[in-house]
Amino acid sequence: MTDCTHSPLTFASLGRRNITANFDGGAITSDGGTLLLREVDRRIGLTAAMADAVSDPRDPAKITHDLLTLIRQRVFALAAGYEDGNDHQRLRHDPMMQILTEQPADPDQPLASPPTLCRMENAVTHPSLTRLSAVFVEQFLASHQGPPEQIILDFDATDARIHGQQEGRFFHGYYDHYCFLPLYVFCGDQLLCAYLRPSRIDAAKHSRAILKLLVERIRQAWPATKIIFRADSGFCRWKTLRWCDRYGVGYIVGLAQNKVLLREAQPWTVPAAIEHQRTGEKVRWFGTIGYAAGTWDRVRRVIVKAEHGEQGPNPRFVVTNLPGDPQVLYDELYCQRGEMENRIKEQQLHLFADRTSCHAFAANQFRLLLSAAAYVLLETLRRVGLRGTSLARAQCDTIRLKLLKIGARVRVSVRRVVLHLASGYPLAGLLRTVLTRLAHLRPVPL
Repeated sequence: MTDCTHSPLTFASLGRRNITANFDGGAITSDGGTLLLREVDRRIGLTAAMADAVSDPRDPAKITHDLLTLIRQRVFALAAGYEDGNDHQRLRHDPMMQILTEQPADPDQPLASPPTLCRMENAVTHPSLTRLSAVFVEQFLASHQGPPEQIILDFDATDARIHGQQEGRFFHGYYDHYCFLPLYVFCGDQLLCAYLRPSRIDAAKHSRAILKLLVERIRQAWPATKIIFRADSGFCRWKTLRWCDRYGVGYIVGLAQNKVLLREAQPWTVPAAIEHQRTGEKVRWFGTIGYAAGTWDRVRRVIVKAEHGEQGPNPRFVVTNLPGDPQVLYDELYCQRGEMENRIKEQQLHLFADRTSCHAFAANQFRLLLSAAAYVLLETLRRVGLRGTSLARAQCDTIRLKLLKIGARVRVSVRRVVLHLASGYPLAGLLRTVLTRLAHLRPVPL
């Protein structure tokens, strides 16, 4: 590494003492806590499985950094908060980043440069992306010690804003900007699918095919597990509902209101309005109707929420094949899908899933999956290591700030690597607890 001479930084004095600073501390890192993510990855084998899924067209005789190292370098950097490939111009010399990628903490053996990482992203093929997507499903299955009685698959789409001339660039009228339209699938907090799409499509495009693939693989592993498909009205397509009915998949999906639904809901909406006028209080009544749009193959059960408050009427409709009380299904099952939006926000805001600035569409899909991998590492850390602690429900940026961003001096000898963590770190006890729990994390056979 070339040493550059810079003038010192000068700050306000402390009494009669001058305060200056230089970037010459040597083997010091600001990311001492990221070793926890390395422990997670070594147990669940995520980055190794990703490397196995990607074809490497390079000549092995001319390779300095293998594919596994490159993938780890990008994934761990995203998890640590470094969104840009250009960040690696300096990160490649960071001793902690070298350790995370299983490389010697040696300033004379830097990691890959930004151009090398960029070439990796742009060399990915569509078959590799298909295999990579399957890795996340396998990770989800392997994270359970036994088949659950029931799982809920949440589907939702969001926008990934773009500013260049990327392949698949289209203007989206609802979001009012040029963007991609990625599709996410979660089960609780666990991610199963992150699928990049151009925005000039129906929001439900390819969702039925993805649902079929997920159900087929899950039933191979867990034949007796009940599967429920949950989504908002943007995913209410009768062919998807018909497929669910035919193959024993439950569903609870939002249904956009129309004149027919509003007319059929009057036995609840009209009395709700009268009751609100009488009491001045907000009224929420529930009922069910049988409904079929003109294109549907048959009549289906629709839950009616007749709500009337100070803002006026607020009716909602949900189509389902699940038995049970309509209010319980709406409040305790359908409304819980809103939690998935927080998981998408974590991806977009904290793990840079919208950093889709490559020209090639396949390269941007790869970037989305790299962000998804960073999320899986942090989610596993939260679910296993932070269970029952003050950070058990913390978002990724909070976990990063409180648990990963720890100043440390790295000392390397022939026999060991020692991290001297900041003495004033306030969560030392929590870090010890998390490390102990991760040591008992069951290794995933991949």
